Amino acid sequence: MTQAPTRHERYFADHQALAAASPGPAWLDTLRAAGWERFNAIGFPTARRGNERWKYTAVAPIARVNFAYPFLPPDNVGGPEPDFGFAAVSAAADFDGETGDAIRQHLGRLASFEDDGFAALNTAFLRDVAVVRVPDGSGAPVAVRVNHAATDGPDVEQRYARHPRTLILAGRNANLTVIETYTGPPGPRYFTNAVTEIVVSEGAQVDHYRLLNESPAAYHVGVTRVHQARDSSFSSASFALGTALARNDFAVTLDGPGAYCSLNGLYYTGQGQHIDNLISIDHAQPHCTSRLNYKGILDGNSRAVFGGEVLVRRNAQKSDAQQTDKNLLLSEDAEVDSKPSLLIYADDVQCSHGATAGQIDAQTLFYLRSRGLDLAAASRMLISAFAREIVNTVKPQPLRDYLDSLFDRNIAVKTLPVGR
Repeated sequence: MTQAPTRHERYFADHQALAAASPGPAWLDTLRAAGWERFNAIGFPTARRGNERWKYTAVAPIARVNFAYPFLPPDNVGGPEPDFGFAAVSAAADFDGETGDAIRQHLGRLASFEDDGFAALNTAFLRDVAVVRVPDGSGAPVAVRVNHAATDGPDVEQRYARHPRTLILAGRNANLTVIETYTGPPGPRYFTNAVTEIVVSEGAQVDHYRLLNESPAAYHVGVTRVHQARDSSFSSASFALGTALARNDFAVTLDGPGAYCSLNGLYYTGQGQHIDNLISIDHAQPHCTSRLNYKGILDGNSRAVFGGEVLVRRNAQKSDAQQTDKNLLLSEDAEVDSKPSLLIYADDVQCSHGATAGQIDAQTLFYLRSRGLDLAAASRMLISAFAREIVNTVKPQPLRDYLDSLFDRNIAVKTLPVGR
């Protein structure tokens, strides 16, 4: 039997208890065991020296707490968020029949845990998987919602970790819209360790929305892996606010000619909060197009990190890639580390990248105030305009209206440094 080092004893005990309480098919038990073996070997990425992926984000606040597994029923798929007119997906996966075969074929294939302790830990605690599956040739549009809602554990004094897993399978020529949300109670300091795998088959179109709206005291690490086939289209918009520490590790592989992806993001950080967006796009085949556009709004002494990487492989000629990262600082104490990058090994491409960070423009603010607006109203108008470019990429109107209202409520105009 595998032994656990002292620092992982609680995770090890809960992993063993889960295996005994919720045995799955043999392949699932094997996958769980492999996840634990790898986590046991590499642990959390607490060393940042020489570790570029975690250079600006310290995970010690997560690593030093022995979060317990709550052994509760599957995540609440309804939750406090509105349903936006979308059908809810159950987190209790059926591992039998045709669906079970599809899960077995794809689960764990995209989200490798060889060098990722968080993905390994999630895999070790695989129990219930929220599966969204649209078969090949399904012409009718499908719209679903997956809400992973944290709840208090049996002991409200205990700190709990949850490991939600989502698998999205869009068959050939499918048309799918998915809203993936993460919510939780406002008080507890819990840990959400999420992994999502998305397969976009040939000719399929997937619109994906990810909303992080958890407790201001919570920790959240999210790993999303997307694989696209020929002539497929994948558009994603990620929105984040709340949480003491958040990480959005999002990677897309364009693995068929004619594939297109558009990744948009908007986040707000307040006093003491930290968010890290690590976004990568791999142009593995020729004639593919990608667009990456993230925006951040930072207040208080919060900190944000953006790492955007576009890889164009040697045979990926005729690639078209653009990436931008823009940040608006509402406080003198806010800080952002932005590192967009292009790794280009082909010679017939169109690629660009850029990043900006600044304060509210003084001249624009003066113009609005000269029209009768006070400082707070003028500032809020400019902040809303900055955010709306990303919110307007959302196609479902109920979700777009909700996001507009959500960010407007959460962005409190306090200190307002003005750029020259």
